[in-house]
Amino acid sequence: MGTPIGNLGDITYRALETFKSVDVIAAEDTRHTLQLLTHFEIRKPLISCRSQNEKFAGEKIIQMLDEGKNIAFASDAGTPGISDPGAILAGLARNAGHTVIPIPGPSAFATLASVAGAGGKTLIFEGFLSPKPGRRRARLRELMALDAAIIIYESPFRITKLLTDIADIDSERRVVVGRELTKLHEEINDGTAASIRDDYAGRTKIQGEFSVFISGKTLNFSEESSDN
Repeated sequence: MGTPIGNLGDITYRALETFKSVDVIAAEDTRHTLQLLTHFEIRKPLISCRSQNEKFAGEKIIQMLDEGKNIAFASDAGTPGISDPGAILAGLARNAGHTVIPIPGPSAFATLASVAGAGGKTLIFEGFLSPKPGRRRARLRELMALDAAIIIYESPFRITKLLTDIADIDSERRVVVGRELTKLHEEINDGTAASIRDDYAGRTKIQGEFSVFISGKTLNFSEESSDN
């Protein structure tokens, strides 16, 4: 079930109708989903299905499906199944012979890609890189060696480290950073990794979730400027 990543106005009519029609709603965070349902005046039983218990909860959900109940799954924000719980549950349900119907909605990945302005023909979604510096840098080198644009998710605690790594690998590579996308304090920065890093490093506190677009290696600032 695709739910808003921040702005409740991004909920789809189909998502609301699905919430209203099912018997039970499985949620990554029942508190978060309850707030969403309350806003739209929808009351349904909620059960927890998060990354820490997805397989166990999934088996309980399959049992309810076997009993004839209709169940929707909602992640905290965005369309589930990539960097959110949902993939295991969908697989379990399909393997048990139940129909799994996608209800599309917003995602930070698609939102940032729509405004990055230089996706080219190939766009790689990597999700969250390893928090370990060595692994993070090694994977970045592999990705940035490709002639493809990349989108990565990052936390506010590691965003300056990620941007430093990108700058060290290719100081001219174009980067677009989205912070708090669709939310009240939405911010989109476009420039080199070093310039955006310096901006964030100079702030007292960095808040919000980040999506980072890295252009393909043929779309760096040097080559763009030389074509003009």
